[in-house]
Amino acid sequence: MEEVFKYIIGLGAAVMMPVIFTILGVCIGIKFGDALKAGLKVGVGFVGLSIVTGLLTSALGPALNAVVDIYGLQLKVFDMGWPAAASVAYNTAVGAFIIPVCLVVNILMLVTKTTRTVNIDLWNYWHFAFIGAIIYFASDSLAWGFFGAVVCYIITLILADMTALKFQRFYKDMDGISIPQPFCAGFAPVAWLINKGLDKIPFMDRMEIDAEGLKKKFGLLGEPLFLGVIVGIVIGCLTCTSWSQTVDSIPYILGLGIKMGAVMELIPRVTVLFIEGLKPISDATRSLIARRFKGADGLNIGMSPALVIGHPTTLVVSLLLIPVTLFLAVVLPGNQFLPLASLAGMFYVFPLVLPFTKGNVLKTFIVGLVVLTAGLYMVTNLAPAFTLAAQDVYAVTGDAAVAIPAGFEGGSLDFASSPFAWIIYHCTISLKWIGAGLLVVGTMALMWWNRVLIIRNRNAMIAADSDKIQTTE
Repeated sequence: MEEVFKYIIGLGAAVMMPVIFTILGVCIGIKFGDALKAGLKVGVGFVGLSIVTGLLTSALGPALNAVVDIYGLQLKVFDMGWPAAASVAYNTAVGAFIIPVCLVVNILMLVTKTTRTVNIDLWNYWHFAFIGAIIYFASDSLAWGFFGAVVCYIITLILADMTALKFQRFYKDMDGISIPQPFCAGFAPVAWLINKGLDKIPFMDRMEIDAEGLKKKFGLLGEPLFLGVIVGIVIGCLTCTSWSQTVDSIPYILGLGIKMGAVMELIPRVTVLFIEGLKPISDATRSLIARRFKGADGLNIGMSPALVIGHPTTLVVSLLLIPVTLFLAVVLPGNQFLPLASLAGMFYVFPLVLPFTKGNVLKTFIVGLVVLTAGLYMVTNLAPAFTLAAQDVYAVTGDAAVAIPAGFEGGSLDFASSPFAWIIYHCTISLKWIGAGLLVVGTMALMWWNRVLIIRNRNAMIAADSDKIQTTE
């Protein structure tokens, strides 16, 4: 079974998701050709997104490494990036069985009406495997590893339910979709809390500027494309130590600016493919559920946040936070993590933040600043456990992607900076049985409350349908 799931996972998201979408489409009554076309568009979307983020990493990586060398900014926690984190997560005993375990949990929650999200985003199950893996190696207990992964999965599904309506209202063409990815869901409560606080500041109501408003107010300067070019040029200039070197490096500097601008322009175009592939599956699923399961048409399909990372506010704020995060990483006392390879994952902080800030650039920037500042410390804190897991995986697989340079610890901004990872890890490892008890009680309370909301919503829908019938009669 381990070999079977390792093979499936090894296919990658670009292959897994078209297969899943094609099978799902046929099962819900879509013609095979249409289902295949929808699945392939999603697969092409993943390939396109991988190419664009790869361009960001390949263009920005060497430049940032040069800046690190010039100014002596290297810290002791080495940024391994999300591919290494996913590899560590899946190449463990927890990761090998995370998909069937989570699917069973999802089915049980659907049956008991404690969730209304059907999570088909199988590739991103590595996030649950990640928390399970670092707990497993820190505790030397497979049971504790699966406990942490399952708790994380349950809480994520519940938050996906609770944010679904807000998510669907904010983003276009997202009816029937929720985001059960823990890296995104973990920031939703933080966004809600900070946004509430910002609303109480008197002048904040005059700062309601979204990405479109930014374009109107600042013209070309407010365009993600232009901002990308400017940030790229500034970073390129920082790689030079003298004026003469800057003059000689003008082609490289301008090229870096154009590449950064290209990333900002191409990401929204690529994410359109996700929506085109998703829409027929989503429409057919909701139609089937409405026909077959009375009162259950509130079910949502759990999908990757890659669907919406092309939103202009996400692009603008992520771009502005790249240099700010690097600066904070160097000056914050106690931080030992310098994010370089993980910077492409910064876009995924915001999919469930924007529905609370309503796309406001300033509010979103403040939320991002707070969560990334805290995230740097979380990655630093979890680095020993991550290093232990990565070293074991490297010893078994020999995968160079998870090799940590001598004298460094390993870390990644993706999920290691999530509140979920940090809280669940320390409840399980630091507080042991007391922490585990708190997690169980908190998780059960969330499940109960979500069930109350689901039943209340179902009864309201049934009552509304009954009123329509009586009115017609």
